[in-house]
Amino acid sequence: MDIEITFINNSNDMNNSEIVIFQKNVATNFDEVAIAWTVIKNCGRNWSHKFTYPMSFDVAAADSYGNVSDLQAATYSQKWDLIRSNSGEILQLSTEDAGNSNEIVIENALPIGSIDAQIYKAGKLFASKTGVSPSEKAVFKFKPEIYVGVVSQMNEGESINSAILSDINQKFSLLGLTSANLIMTGGGVGPNATPFEFNLVPTS
Repeated sequence: MDIEITFINNSNDMNNSEIVIFQKNVATNFDEVAIAWTVIKNCGRNWSHKFTYPMSFDVAAADSYGNVSDLQAATYSQKWDLIRSNSGEILQLSTEDAGNSNEIVIENALPIGSIDAQIYKAGKLFASKTGVSPSEKAVFKFKPEIYVGVVSQMNEGESINSAILSDINQKFSLLGLTSANLIMTGGGVGPNATPFEFNLVPTS
């Protein structure tokens, strides 16, 4: 079931900060760049912003020519292959499985040319593995948790650089949730300013 989340700005933020929500691909090393899945902008003090975290997701691929596949509905344990046919490249479900029920795999089965393997949620880029060479695989696995942080000048679908990523350490489990409020407090200026803090409060 999808999770309905309402961000509520109860902070003393005076800079109209942006809020980024993302997940990390735990199937790879920790140096892999995360993607800004949802960025909440211009949500002033005492305002709110609703968004949905869907359980479903899609796979896609981009090739070295700048071509991008259509989105394909996918589930965990599946393996997808990007192949070359007479009519061009095709991202198709493999006859093999991922080998792990908690992972999804995208393989570059092209004879030449690297690809970017991509995961989408709610039609927005959620995770990406760039530079996947022929015969190589991109493996994706996500824990049921989100990371939340305060950023500036960031757009959805952009990579989050390591410096920003290291400063974002608030994460929340989504297990058992159907709806929740994501409440931001803290901020301000001068000697009374405090760090921003988030709390995820179930509402059902």
